[in-house]
This record gives sequence, structure tokens and C-alpha cells, in this order.
Amino acid sequence: MKFIASKDDFDSAKTVLIGIPFDGTSSFKSGSRFAPNSIRIFSDVLETYSPVFDKDIENINFYDFGDIFVTVNNFLKLSEKVEQIYSDILENSKKVISLGGEHLISLPVISTYKKYFEDIKVIHIDAHADLRDKYLSEKYSHATVMRRISEIVGYENIYQFGIRSGTESEFLFARNNLNFFPFEVEWQEKISEKLKSEKIYVSIDLDVLDPSVFPGTGTPEPGGITYKDLEKFLKNLYNLDIIGADVVELLPDNDNSGVSSIVAAKVVRELLILMNK
Repeated sequence: MKFIASKDDFDSAKTVLIGIPFDGTSSFKSGSRFAPNSIRIFSDVLETYSPVFDKDIENINFYDFGDIFVTVNNFLKLSEKVEQIYSDILENSKKVISLGGEHLISLPVISTYKKYFEDIKVIHIDAHADLRDKYLSEKYSHATVMRRISEIVGYENIYQFGIRSGTESEFLFARNNLNFFPFEVEWQEKISEKLKSEKIYVSIDLDVLDPSVFPGTGTPEPGGITYKDLEKFLKNLYNLDIIGADVVELLPDNDNSGVSSIVAAKVVRELLILMNK
């Protein structure tokens, strides 16, 4: 199963979709490894046309690579495989949208991007800060992923939005070191001009959405934003140079209605348009 409107020619594609079905450090509910396939299946429910951007992904040259084969919990092997595959793609001047999987998949992806783009700004949209130095004695975890990424790209290059959960020390670290916008809806309007000439990577943890909108995630957090809020945020990204993105933390089995998978697929559709203006 391919994402709706995916083309058949990898060589001519400008953007590549890749699934990374890894959830080896999930601490509450696992199952996000099934998300890439679910996103593809439920993409067929959507129209290819986006009224938000007045564009149709039928007119976008993108290729669905399929999934990277990974073992259930070997993050080291996953990282090696991501670097190998993504390096080949980035060397051919293509952009990548990664379908998680848990949020830790963003680390090897952004680490590989950093080798090809000297200066990257990371826009992180999430309910959770993910800034612990260790979690359950592990340095590499979905709860430490943004701490590790900030060490790679530089603290000053992380822009966090929507955060409503974390330890006191995480919030203190974010306020003192990152560009931190935790609870505001009018987020991106405040920084769009500042980032206009920058290379941007966007990481969307779908649990930024309120559980009433998006119950299909492993760590639901009450008090989140609506889909319309997220849609407005994406619209405000339109003039930025987005070179890569990921959509993570869909847990399809936590929402038997399929609505959460449809939401995830729609976010991917809008990202395809954002990255192929």
C-alpha cells in the first residue's frame, strides 16, 4: 500500500516518504510501529486536493519508499540503516518526510540531515518536552530525543511549540536554552520573519493534539490544541524553506475508529504541499 497519489519513479521525485516502524523505547503503550502502514491505508480516505493550500498532491512529484526494515528495539541498528538510506536520498537533493514510529526516530534522521546542511532550525511541535538527559536510565529514548537533537544542532536552533507536559527541570532547561513557546496558538506568526531565510526541519508529535481530537497515541496528554489550531500553524509555515519533516507517535490500535490515522494522513498531505511549493 502506497500513500495516496504517490508516483512510481524515485529518480524524478522531489520528495520521498519513508516509514520508520520503530517503537522500542515506548514507556506507556507501544504500537506506533504500525503507524506508517495505517497512515498509508487511511490516506485513501482523503481527497488529494487541499482546500487549505488550494493545491492538489496529484500535481506533486513524490515517491513512497516504503518502510525501513528494523528490529523491534535495536536503536543502534536503526540509526545505522537510517544514515545509510537517508544519505543516499539527500545526496540526490531530495527532501524526506518520515513516518514514525515513536519520536526517537527523529534523532538519526536529523543527525543525518545535519551532515548535509550546516545550519538547521528544528521546529518541534509536541505535548511533551522530551528534554530529559536520561529516562529509565536510558540516554536514547522518546523522552530524551529533543535533548539529544539539541546537542547536535545547537540549543539555540530548537523552536518548541505546544509543550504542556514535562518535569520542572525540563521546563527550566527549555526556557533557559531553547526558543520556547509552550501554550500559545499564535506561535509561528511570532517567528516567521526570523526563520524566513533558514533551512527548517519540522518534527510533529501528533499528541500535541488534544486526546478528544486525537486519541490514537501512546501518551495522551489532556489540554491540547485542536486540529484547526494545527492547521493554522501549518499555514503559517508556508513561506519557510522546509527541507525535511517527520510525523510521529500515532498508535493506530488506540483508536479503532480510524479517525486518528486519518488525521495523521491529512497532516502528511499538508506537509507534502508545504515542502513542494
